[in-house]
Amino acid sequence: MTIHVRLFASLRERTGIDHLQVSEAFEPATVAGLKAHLCVINPMFAEALKDVGRLRAAVNHDMAEDDTIVPPAAEVAFFPPVTGG
Repeated sequence: MTIHVRLFASLRERTGIDHLQVSEAFEPATVAGLKAHLCVINPMFAEALKDVGRLRAAVNHDMAEDDTIVPPAAEVAFFPPVTGG
């Protein structure tokens, strides 16, 4: 199982990473489980998450919530909420 993770906007800027692959299993196999796993394997992600706050996510190009299942070989994108005006 390989999950393709993409980071956008200030999250990408704070981590210096625009994409990575997660090959290890994580539990639960949800968006929240993936976020928790990324915080453990990448301290820069954990720090950026503290600074950015709530993240939006998309699984295979569909907007997702924390309880959305992440299937094998999925692409998961994380980005901070967007404001405009």
